[in-house]
Amino acid sequence: MKAPVSTYRIQVRPSFDLDAVADVIGYLHELGADWVYLSPILEAESGSDHGYDVVDHALVDPARGGADGLERAAAAARTHGMGVLVDIVPNHVGVATPSAMAWWWDVLANGRDSAHAEAFDIDWDFGGGRVRIPVLGSADDLGALELVATDGAFELHYFDHRFPVAAGTAADGDDAAAVHARQHYELVDWRRADADLNYRRFFAVNTLAAIRVEVPRVFDESHAEIARWFEAGLADGLRVDHPDGLRHPGAYLDRLAELTGGAYVLVEKILEGDERMPRGWATEGTTGYDALGDIDRVLVDPAGEAPLTDLDTRLRGGEPVDWAELIHDTKRAVADGILRSEVLRLDRELAAASPADEHLPEVADAVAELLACFPVYRSYLPFGEEHLREAAELATRHRPDLAPAIERLLRILADPEHPAAQRFQQTSGMVMAKGVEDTAFYRYTRLTSLTEVGGDPAEFAIDVADFHARSASRHERMPRSMTTLSTHDTKRGEDVRARIDVIAEVPEEWSAALDELHELAPLDDRPLANLLWQAVVGAWPASRERLHAYAEKAAREAGNSTGWAAPDAAFEERMHALVDAAFDDGRVRAVVDRLLARLELPGWSNGLSGKLLQLTAPGVPDVYQGSELWEQSLVDPDNRRPVDFDARRRMLAELDGGARPPIDASGAAKLLVTSRALRLRRDRPELFEDYMPLAASGTAADHLVAFDRGGAIALATRLPLALAERGGWGDTVVDVGSAPLTDVLTGRHHQGGVLRLAEVLHDYPVALLVEEGGLA
Repeated sequence: MKAPVSTYRIQVRPSFDLDAVADVIGYLHELGADWVYLSPILEAESGSDHGYDVVDHALVDPARGGADGLERAAAAARTHGMGVLVDIVPNHVGVATPSAMAWWWDVLANGRDSAHAEAFDIDWDFGGGRVRIPVLGSADDLGALELVATDGAFELHYFDHRFPVAAGTAADGDDAAAVHARQHYELVDWRRADADLNYRRFFAVNTLAAIRVEVPRVFDESHAEIARWFEAGLADGLRVDHPDGLRHPGAYLDRLAELTGGAYVLVEKILEGDERMPRGWATEGTTGYDALGDIDRVLVDPAGEAPLTDLDTRLRGGEPVDWAELIHDTKRAVADGILRSEVLRLDRELAAASPADEHLPEVADAVAELLACFPVYRSYLPFGEEHLREAAELATRHRPDLAPAIERLLRILADPEHPAAQRFQQTSGMVMAKGVEDTAFYRYTRLTSLTEVGGDPAEFAIDVADFHARSASRHERMPRSMTTLSTHDTKRGEDVRARIDVIAEVPEEWSAALDELHELAPLDDRPLANLLWQAVVGAWPASRERLHAYAEKAAREAGNSTGWAAPDAAFEERMHALVDAAFDDGRVRAVVDRLLARLELPGWSNGLSGKLLQLTAPGVPDVYQGSELWEQSLVDPDNRRPVDFDARRRMLAELDGGARPPIDASGAAKLLVTSRALRLRRDRPELFEDYMPLAASGTAADHLVAFDRGGAIALATRLPLALAERGGWGDTVVDVGSAPLTDVLTGRHHQGGVLRLAEVLHDYPVALLVEEGGLA
């Protein structure tokens, strides 16, 4: 199998299409990237900036450069000896514009008799033979429908929405509402989506309809173009989006392996704690959130946990937050709220499978409680049955009144062949994602760098020994799994988190600053204010517009003081005033500037350390677009902003000309670390075939993370503020073996043996050492 040494992720979109990708391939090669990694490129909804709303599986999106653009991008990669990894979306399609998605349009026109009806997961009986489409502003809006004749047929129009009319069900002059009543779909109030929908979606997104790739014909039709990429030598590997939504992820990966000839495949799988993927899956590993969490936490000062917890409790009026209880409640709210349709569908399937006198009325309640208590994203029965049993035990403790129903459900939901068990597995990940990532992460604001995709913010920090143990395990189990620090899904860019991490080293100063800021720019939701001020200092300098957009999304996702369905205008006005104060109130700006003076330089140190650890530790490191400089994006869509590749080319050329940049706002020091580490991994892979922790000794030994990969030695600083306050490295040394070494970052030579860290880490907080002559 051809596998990458490293990848560079590019968000392919109409404003940066495949021809633009081809144009930057030369730069990516000079940077040191081994493969280019493309976001979804099949035809998506018009104007889509992310590509996860595919509308035509048979086409490379013309707006993204089309098939010719892909050929040119692949040819450019081949010219430089680079591979191509492509993101694919097997779980769902975009249906925001029904006429753009031919399968969906045909189902709406022909109902159960459509040739594509089996492609979608629709409960026809529950809808009375009709698909419910939640687009109406209110139930009374059917009067706004128009019957329009077009190209010898009829359509129903609702403002900008168009829907087909089944043959023989309309004539000129017919009442539009009466025609609507004869269709295979029912347009309903958008608020009914929570509980009355009868088609499976991606999470709670009504405009992303799930498809059934477990049906052979659906797999074949949705993957024919993907197969062509491998037959034509246009792609070398795939990243599979959201495999947890599929009926049978393992079987899907087997089919994908057949289609690609056993190519390199990664899955977007979030692992909780010490969770493992099923053995035998045809994949090399995950997309790297597990590594992200480990790197973040080894850079956090554990001494900050108690004071920051006390601060968080004070901001909540003296009520401490228990993470496990918080996520139980947010997941339960999701199961009872925006994903109630999925819970009720499970209830219907369970009722259909049970004798009428045995189906308990509280089953839906018990299903929702099991989903709220499920400890991981999903099981893959029989693999992971222990998670189901753990959920049942916890659910019974939470709700002893549901014990009989839970006991009966357990027998059914543990059966790998039972349709309800299969659907439950597809549903648990939805509830986890919406309840934790998109709600609890915005409520648990103690240290927001820890509320990151795939992370457990209750785990505040890990020590160096834990980091080494996890890295060694990754090297042993999944050496070709991806590692990452930033993605299109991360809540904060890697260098935002690196700066926020420093707060754990100065918790008392942060607490005092928050009190000042509250006096100057008060917000009645103080935990949210804590999150917003961390975002301000973490992303600074950020534009007013970016911070306003972030504040609105964060507050509505948290759902405590405002929300998406019913925004609280008065609260949001006060919230936006807080953001404005950072720009317009000199007193507020003075506090922010004081915090930045304290956090900025150690944040940059953390950023360099985190990057070196990621690029040199076990796994296949991915560099998210633009993050070779400081990556200070916030949550999407902020993290899909345009990247200035011309500026990066110029800066890289200066570095290659001998420049040794200072650690400053330009980010050139990070470009130095990134390019030198990527090049070394690509050009000397034999130096990265092992993993051996290196221990420092001396007064500052606990400030070093170091390992030998089999010839390449990485040294990285942690807790830089505390290190400075104790006077620096002092007598601290590390034994790197007897051979003379060169630091590829600075070109400095070291005699080997026991090295004084005060000398090796004089210029930068990181070093990458190889045996002299090893760069030839």
